[in-house]
Amino acid sequence: MQNIKISRRKMLISSSLALLGVKLGTAAPAICSTSSPKRMPFRISLNTSTISGYNLPVEQQIEYCAEAGFEGIELWTKDIEAYVEKGGSYRQLAGKLQAAHLILENIIGFSPWIAGGKGMDEMLKEMDMAAALGSRCIAATALGIDQLDRNDFERYSDNYRKILEYGETINVRPLLEVWGSGALNQVADAARIALGTGHPKASMLLDFYHLYRGNNSFDSLHLINGAELPVFHINDYPATPARTELSDADRVYPGDGICPFDKLLPLLYETGFRGALSLELFNPAYWTGKGVKKALETGYKKVSTVIAQAMK
Repeated sequence: MQNIKISRRKMLISSSLALLGVKLGTAAPAICSTSSPKRMPFRISLNTSTISGYNLPVEQQIEYCAEAGFEGIELWTKDIEAYVEKGGSYRQLAGKLQAAHLILENIIGFSPWIAGGKGMDEMLKEMDMAAALGSRCIAATALGIDQLDRNDFERYSDNYRKILEYGETINVRPLLEVWGSGALNQVADAARIALGTGHPKASMLLDFYHLYRGNNSFDSLHLINGAELPVFHINDYPATPARTELSDADRVYPGDGICPFDKLLPLLYETGFRGALSLELFNPAYWTGKGVKKALETGYKKVSTVIAQAMK
């Protein structure tokens, strides 16, 4: 029993240090630099929510995403399932991603794993889907609970640890996603759940809009080890309506709102983030007019522009 306790303690220390910016045996990225590099080694990727209003089959989503210049893509489980129901296979879809030279950054699903039970079973099946397609990660939302029970964090951590452990066996990393208007809307709470797992692969899926919508301080990013964040959702938000009245549909292209990218993108770089900045929008205004190809072209240009301007 003593050896088990020591091992558990080491795991807690290891995961805590990794998430908060210190890795055992390696130096943490400096976060006090006063100068910024000339370029940011971030992949520009696409969450297909951005073009969901066009109701495209997943193979066209992949084709158009690649044509627009994106390096990676996040696919939704519902679109993958629709492809399979029509006779396609995971192997064929993985081949289309490979042919398009796209990295499958993440799979977006909504299984209520955090509550356990059947929701956990659904999550494991979605993780198998991710593995079959070669996805590096899967989103792990707090869907299934209306609000966090302050006395139940140990159970949340235990359930998160279960999917982390399963993910290790299939090489898929579940990312604890913060939703600005959901039950898990605070980075501090997500960090508490993640650290409580005692697992070195515990991580979070953050989003500029959701951080703002949940009234999180962007300064809290100083405490996060960006090297442990594979994906960060990029989007912008307007000055009106008020923060508490914003909805997903209000998100706008990066640079068209008030998000301080000139400060936040260099900060992400300094924390060690080298992953994918994935464009995630739900704005119906972008689903009409000049068409999906123009919407993707505009989205890619907007993201690349804010990166270039932030790193002058």
